[in-house]
Amino acid sequence: MSDAPTVAVFRPDDDRLERAAELLADLGVEPVPDPMLAVEATDATPRTDADYVVFTSKTGAELVSAAGWEPNGETVCAIGPATADALRAEGYDVDLVPEEFTSSGLVAALESRVDGARVEVARSDHGSPVLLEGLEGAGAYVHETILYRLVRPADSGESAELAAEGELDAACFTSSLTVEHFLEAAAERGIREAALDGLEHATVGVIGEPTAETAAERGIEVDVVPEEATFDALARETVAAISAHES
Repeated sequence: MSDAPTVAVFRPDDDRLERAAELLADLGVEPVPDPMLAVEATDATPRTDADYVVFTSKTGAELVSAAGWEPNGETVCAIGPATADALRAEGYDVDLVPEEFTSSGLVAALESRVDGARVEVARSDHGSPVLLEGLEGAGAYVHETILYRLVRPADSGESAELAAEGELDAACFTSSLTVEHFLEAAAERGIREAALDGLEHATVGVIGEPTAETAAERGIEVDVVPEEATFDALARETVAAISAHES
């Protein structure tokens, strides 16, 4: 590796990982692409009797299109601009994107509108309970459709080895599941405690408070939680924080 700081990135092993690594390289660091998530599609599609359909990822947008989903007059909601862009790219209209690109942001955007409405939440098998509970609390009849399962690739864990060796300068966790899978990969290698110690001396950035809470519960101190819940913001703020963490 070069003398540039090493930064682990845990996006799924597709164009998202490639773009994330390119962004980190453009920011002057050495990316360590370590995909902690792999997608297993269920081929399910949202129910057709909903008033609202909520999508929470680009992957979900692409999978429902591949499975042949056709809207039936529902209000289509996307958790953020990346998901909205993916839906539009597949030919779907998007009616609502919250100001805050999180589950709680979606709840805030919908809670005054969904009392008595049927809301279909179409997402992965590891979605936050915040969304379902918040919508139900607002009076909605909520149904969840699992579009895909998120599993850990068998060969993941390079970043855990680097952390255990003290050679990882930063890590960008994009969800609670990436935190859990990182630690699982480290445990498989018998280096869980060493990897945790390595993260203690690194800059740790995460997307969203739920991810920050998961990290804290597992003994990982978080340095960066960007206000904007996007990888771009996470990468830029984490890289900017590396020098401050080392000083």
